[in-house]
Amino acid sequence: MRLSEILKPECIISDLKAHDKKGALEELSGVITEQEPSLNKGYLLQVLLERERLGSTGIGEGIALPHGKVHRLDRLLVSFGRSLKGLGFDSIDDQPAYLFFLLVAPENSAGAHLQALAKISRFLKDSTFRQRLMDAKSNEEIYRIIIEKDEEL
Repeated sequence: MRLSEILKPECIISDLKAHDKKGALEELSGVITEQEPSLNKGYLLQVLLERERLGSTGIGEGIALPHGKVHRLDRLLVSFGRSLKGLGFDSIDDQPAYLFFLLVAPENSAGAHLQALAKISRFLKDSTFRQRLMDAKSNEEIYRIIIEKDEEL
């Protein structure tokens, strides 16, 4: 699976305005529901917040990978957001999160869902890649950086 198949340039936010976890999830959900109008933003936000109650998806080193499964969805959807100031996300290292990949999957897609999360996690282990995302000047540059990394692996 290639991220270019599930991440659209319109689903990238280079400067999240949110100041907290819920706000970040709202913004990241919003760009997904704009691209997938059959998906209700309020419902998606509820799914994501319920997942966060099970344990934060803030994995540390400035990264958060919020995700959730929804019914009546037939494909994986991804959005990316960057917070230039960082925001609290209850990360395991108690540090702010700056880079966010939000993954939404169909209810019955355990394999594809986990494969996508694993791929994104591998990308984000690369500190040079993370720094390039932080230094990017536009949504288009962020998208290009992500797609280039995807083609490397």
